Amino acid sequence: MANHKSSVKRAKQEKVRRMTNKTKTAASRTAVKALRDAVAKGDKKTASALLTKVQSLLAKLAKSPAMKKETAARKTSRMTKLVATISK
Repeated sequence: MANHKSSVKRAKQEKVRRMTNKTKTAASRTAVKALRDAVAKGDKKTASALLTKVQSLLAKLAKSPAMKKETAARKTSRMTKLVATISK
């Protein structure tokens, strides 16, 4: 346990940041799963709507320390390619 005032404050801040990052990451994972399900069903309209949501969530994650920019860009690219494979 932290002994100094500053280390107590730091521990509280880290807890809040960790929970925020965890929440954002979980939301993006859920959206990616929904997108993959839509692609598996062949529903292009739903998949393209979900793609914009996934791109937005990943971009927000990339702004925060929860995810690196390169990782978000790679995942966005892969999701875009996945949606493009759906036949009309």
